[in-house]
Parts: sequence; C-alpha cells; structure tokens
Amino acid sequence: MSLLDLIDRADERSLAAAGLACLDRCLPLLAPEGGDVLRPVWAAVARGDGEAWGEAVAKARVELDGAGTEGVAAGLVREMLGTAPAEWAEAPLKVWAAGCSMSALALHGRYEAAEVTDELIERCRTGDTTGAGPLLAGELRRQQAVLESVAHGPTGLRRARELSTEGGRVLRAVVSRRARTA
Repeated sequence: MSLLDLIDRADERSLAAAGLACLDRCLPLLAPEGGDVLRPVWAAVARGDGEAWGEAVAKARVELDGAGTEGVAAGLVREMLGTAPAEWAEAPLKVWAAGCSMSALALHGRYEAAEVTDELIERCRTGDTTGAGPLLAGELRRQQAVLESVAHGPTGLRRARELSTEGGRVLRAVVSRRARTA
C-alpha cells in the first residue's frame, strides 16, 4: 500500500503519530539537543487525549520558539511544528500528517547525493520509488512503518518512537558528515 493510501485510511491517533514522527525525526535540524521536547506530545498521542494534545503542542512550540539553528531546513521543521493542529480531529490531522510527510521527505532529499525533485517525492509517496536514493527511500519506509505500526493500536506507538529515534540518528549523522566535508 502506498504512503498516500496509508495516510488516507488512518485514524486520528495514526495521523497524529505519523506527523509527530516526521517532526521528531527532523527535529535535530532545528534543535540538535531538543529530543525531550516532544515527549509530552507523544504521551498525548498514546492516550488519544485531544485536550492534552493541544496543550502539549502549544508547550513544544513555546519551548522551541527561537531555539536552534537557522536556514531552510530549520525553517521547514519550524513549519512542521507551527502547523500542528490544536484540534484532535481527523481532517486537520490528515492535512498536517500529509504536510509533515512531504516536508520530511524533502528534508531527507536535501542530503541525497543526486538532486531530489518534488515530482520524485510525489512519485515515492504513490509507491514508485524509481530514482530514490537511500536517504529518501529510508525515510519513506519509516513513514510507512509508523502508519502500519500505529494502525494496530496504541502499542504500535513504541515502534513508531523507535523508528523516529533511529531516523533522527541517521539524519544527524548525515548532516554531521556533510558539515565535515564541506
């Protein structure tokens, strides 16, 4: 099943987890030491608590406001957090999760050896990974795995967090390696 199909069929908890996982994996581009900032947001997703979700998102925005680095990548991560809906409802969460998916894939694409276009990202999201490099393909697999894991209920959130931690490490390593060779 394509990533777009998975997003389309996801419930509120899965959508919130999908968007949050993308944000969590990309957070090192904004705040390299900001890993715990999203912990309360993950807790709200685990409980499926809309009120706690809105409060946790607002708190994370405040904690990350003005923190971290500048540049295009950091701006995309700020946008991912800034567009997180305060409302725990399918429609706004679906828009947010889809946007976070695109942003996370675009951010990973920035660090590929070959140029990654929006067209390639869209093709990958529909299931055609022809031309996708290892970073883009890996991020796509993580996004699909998060949605598939969480679809099995709240216990799948542990796997989603593990995937986010792993993905964050990969992205941090790639950025660090690129900075050393630049």
